[in-house]
Amino acid sequence: MIHLVNKIWEKVRWSNNDVSSEKQVTSSDSFFSGLKRFNFWTDTTITSTIFLTCLLGMLCIVSLGTGAVTISPSQVLSILASTIGLISVTETGSAIDSIQTAVLLEIRAPRVALCIVVGAGLAVSGATMQGVFRNPLADPGLIGVSSGAALAAVSVIVLGSMELPGIGQGLEQFLGSSTLPIAAFAGGLITTFVVYKLGTREGHTDVSTVLLAGIAVNAIAAAGIGLLMYMADDEQLRTLTYWTMGSFGGANWDQFWAVGPWVLLGTLILPLYAPALNALLLGDAEAGHLGFQLETIKRIMFLLVALVVGASVAASGVIGFVGLVVPHLIRQIQGSDYRRLIPSSALLGASLLLAADLLARTMVSPAEMPIGIITAVLGGPFFIFLLIRRKTAEY
Repeated sequence: MIHLVNKIWEKVRWSNNDVSSEKQVTSSDSFFSGLKRFNFWTDTTITSTIFLTCLLGMLCIVSLGTGAVTISPSQVLSILASTIGLISVTETGSAIDSIQTAVLLEIRAPRVALCIVVGAGLAVSGATMQGVFRNPLADPGLIGVSSGAALAAVSVIVLGSMELPGIGQGLEQFLGSSTLPIAAFAGGLITTFVVYKLGTREGHTDVSTVLLAGIAVNAIAAAGIGLLMYMADDEQLRTLTYWTMGSFGGANWDQFWAVGPWVLLGTLILPLYAPALNALLLGDAEAGHLGFQLETIKRIMFLLVALVVGASVAASGVIGFVGLVVPHLIRQIQGSDYRRLIPSSALLGASLLLAADLLARTMVSPAEMPIGIITAVLGGPFFIFLLIRRKTAEY
């Protein structure tokens, strides 16, 4: 009996030692090891997030330095550091003239900033739509948001100078520089509302009906854009042809401050609904049982997506496939947890659009290729691959 008690005591003592040593190791963990205590932060997530952040920073430096006026990476960093007051101009240690500073700060910097904001916004919107509809083929463009925003923006470009009754001036003169973002947001919001209403019956949203309604709205919007292009004069037609294919050629700080805050607002709020999107993976009924007010949450997310996509279309024109491709690439690396999927999609979306814009500026230099062509070349085959993969999985 005494022998048995001694044996039990030894086991308890050793287990206590193990626990204390485990606590000691845990207390000395690094910051990244501490992140792993959250079940959505894994080694892969941390590594890929660091990689995506470094990739975005590297692309920013390369994009800021590439163009007709060549600026080396060290000069880019020196100009940026002196601009924000970290160092003085005399301490840069490299020969920097006023032309390089003006080109970087007034021409390339607003373009890079707009690329980052729009790319992140489109990617986050695409991830959100795929989560709401539980469909990997869902995209702001497929459900009509982009087309509606484009139709409204094209209407402003072609008809914005016409005098409005009771106002005595055109819409562009009345609203000023905010005309295009307001019109694009209103167009995206209206088409979202129409598609949502068509796909909702007795308080429940049918995914298939919403996608079909989006296809119909896309067709109607395309017809409207075609009619407006037929009515446009030569100058408007050149602007529309280039704008409908997507471009950041006219980016400046005024345009960024008119559009960027709206895109950032939606991009920063949408990740807060990641738990609801995770619950939706189980189904509407199960998510409702977990306490989520699904219809209210869906309306808010639709509104935010319309805000982000509408403002993005106003800034850069129609750029497709970013919201479709980016979330799928992140899923392959980090899984389907929206708590990490949405932030990582923002990083990769910004990097992808920044790289596409860099190619658009350099491939046919000194001319410039519309960025929508590059994203379509990348996204079109990827969309076909998804269709084939889905068809194979069904059989």
